[in-house]
Amino acid sequence: MATIAGAAPMLGFLGTVTGMINAFFQLSKAGNNIDPGQLAGGIYEAMVTTVGGLIVGIIAYISYNSLTSMIDKVIYRMESTSMEFLDILHEPAS
Repeated sequence: MATIAGAAPMLGFLGTVTGMINAFFQLSKAGNNIDPGQLAGGIYEAMVTTVGGLIVGIIAYISYNSLTSMIDKVIYRMESTSMEFLDILHEPAS
């Protein structure tokens, strides 16, 4: 879960870079006849991948922290119960 939370924004950023490369490539092919529509595809690709990566990363990050918190609570309960059990074992017999 932590790996996904860390990698998803990086993949989104990779998509941003490739989208901008695509946009500038289209710009270089156009020469002096620059049309904003040629740039729109690359910029659209860049923004969609960024949003996708951030959404996945945020969801994974929240899920990871929630899962970690639940595991910590279970561990705390197990430790507490174990200590109570050991205290019972160490009580003198009546």
